[in-house]
Amino acid sequence: MTMPTPTSSSPTAYPDPTSALPAGLPDPAMLARLANAFFAALPGSTLGGNGVPGSAPSELAAAAPALPASTNPVPPGSPMAGPSGAGSGIPGAAIPQGKVPGANLAPSAPTHVLSLGNRAPALLPHAAAQNGLPDNLVTIAPALDSRYGGTALGVPEAAAANLPADGAAGRSSASPYYFIDIARPPSYGVEDGPLPTASLLDPLGVPSLLPAGESANAGPPQGSSFGLPRGFAESAPARPDATERYFLEDIRSPGTPASGRTSDPAAQAQSGHPQFDVNAIRRDFPILQERVNGRQLVWFDNAATTQKPQTVIDRLAYFYLHENSNIHRAAHALAGRATDAYEGARNRVQRFIGASQPEEIVFVRGTTEAINLIAKSWGVQNVGAGDEIVVSHLEHHANIVPWQQLASLTGATLRVIPVDDSGQVLLEEYSRLLNGKTKIVAVTQVSNALGTVVPVKEMVEMAHRVGAVALIDGAQSVSHMRVDVQALDADFFVFSGHKVFGPTGIGAVYGKRALLDAMPPWQGGGNMISDVTFERTVFQPAPHRFEAGTGNIADAVGLGAAIDYVTRVGIENIARYEHELLDYATALMKPIPGVRLIGTAQDKASVLSFVLNGYTPEEVGRALSEEGIAVRAGHHCAQPILRRFGVEATVRPSLAFYNTPEEVDRMIAVVKRLARH
Repeated sequence: MTMPTPTSSSPTAYPDPTSALPAGLPDPAMLARLANAFFAALPGSTLGGNGVPGSAPSELAAAAPALPASTNPVPPGSPMAGPSGAGSGIPGAAIPQGKVPGANLAPSAPTHVLSLGNRAPALLPHAAAQNGLPDNLVTIAPALDSRYGGTALGVPEAAAANLPADGAAGRSSASPYYFIDIARPPSYGVEDGPLPTASLLDPLGVPSLLPAGESANAGPPQGSSFGLPRGFAESAPARPDATERYFLEDIRSPGTPASGRTSDPAAQAQSGHPQFDVNAIRRDFPILQERVNGRQLVWFDNAATTQKPQTVIDRLAYFYLHENSNIHRAAHALAGRATDAYEGARNRVQRFIGASQPEEIVFVRGTTEAINLIAKSWGVQNVGAGDEIVVSHLEHHANIVPWQQLASLTGATLRVIPVDDSGQVLLEEYSRLLNGKTKIVAVTQVSNALGTVVPVKEMVEMAHRVGAVALIDGAQSVSHMRVDVQALDADFFVFSGHKVFGPTGIGAVYGKRALLDAMPPWQGGGNMISDVTFERTVFQPAPHRFEAGTGNIADAVGLGAAIDYVTRVGIENIARYEHELLDYATALMKPIPGVRLIGTAQDKASVLSFVLNGYTPEEVGRALSEEGIAVRAGHHCAQPILRRFGVEATVRPSLAFYNTPEEVDRMIAVVKRLARH
């Protein structure tokens, strides 16, 4: 918060902050008195004027204990100063003595809430915090500081992580794990329904601080021609409310009415399923409230990386706060917690992609490392001179370069499946490439550059007929469609966590157990050995033999949380919504003069790759960025397929289930403006 400059005649003569406030704003002193009264009335509390139980009561907020406000100090004597400065959240402060972590949702003294009154001017729309972003109740309400935990934040209570049960110290009887119930995805603090709607601020009676006549919601959504809600992109509330988050309420199987949620009956009757509540989804992703160049962020770069829901962010923080330890070793409690969390994430990946057992899941840094692992372990062992490796023209560089390296090392040949003018693989040509020399077929399930959905099930069957092994690159598919590796009969399946709303630096290899057991490790070191002497080494069984060294434990746990989130929303719901959104965007993009769509296969995931006459892709990308719209402009690490269509680069908007038709409209408006000039 920027402070006014004192006049030369009076070094501490700051103007009255309430003089510029619109009518109806609460008086800071009144807020302070209300806060004191509220906390004094809490059960078991007898707070006096200094905030200490049992001390003499006082109506003066200034008697509360003074705490440092290093992040936003104000000069002594300023009317903006509260008992602890202006807006002190006191990051990193220790939990008060005698308080239980996760059960202490209210601050130990009224100091934090009192600072709200002193910062009332910062709540005005024109005010900006020191980081340049507008202040709002979320960013300045330290009473909800995440260090307290609890259900209001959607975070598991710290004390519940290791509750003793049935006389067994350190474990809950509900689960063999410290913090999860394997029988169902964890709700992170929500057990039997939505969270209570009451906020800690409600007892203070803090009114709306928007200027008169300005509503937090500009109006009721209007239905689109294809059943998507309209009219909410810019009017979505800036304050995410945990009680309205999609993953906390009304998640049902497709076709089951969601109780308590308003929707258009006509739209439901037309589509045959409940209307997808994208507003609720968006509230789960805090970064979508970010502003770029003064406009609300539109994230259309999902094929590069997806944004993270609050539940994933909270799960990562919880791990480092309460579980951080190395795994598979030591006898102390945190090692057990970390191991349980890590192996619990492996179980989640197994169920998410339909593997038969968790031992078929190997954690890696991402899809690139996954393919390299297979090429340098299974490939070196099984591919030799004269053998053939088959890939498609659609592949990402990560599914080309490791096979080129293997072919160069072993004397094998790399063969390429061609595609038609729409960007779909030619199955007849593929069948002609297969023969007794084919050792492995490695193909993407969804093209990252074009969005083409490849018929991998048929391709796997064709590979198996000639005795070849089949690898599926699922980096672009796992966030858009149901994956069942057993139904596909894939020998290997690989994907990255950050493509499916999880953290970066984590991914997974699925391999059939017999294949993994026969593969040699590709790296040596700790964690993957059973016994070492100077004469020989005995390796662990799969998957641990492929996880040398300390792995990315926290981000594996974060990936598990992301999978829980996607599972609760429903991958079929996601696929259906994204398909409609892609159809909408394609219909608007096609007629624009000078636009050429690259990749027009009938079966596509939500990628819309295009070029615009008279502009380079980079110029289009910059014009969109000026309007707050993030797209990828370049070769997308898929140069062979772009050159197949005669281009070196494209503009690539890629959609996710938190995107909206209004955001598409914003992008289309920019492209149309460029096309006119």
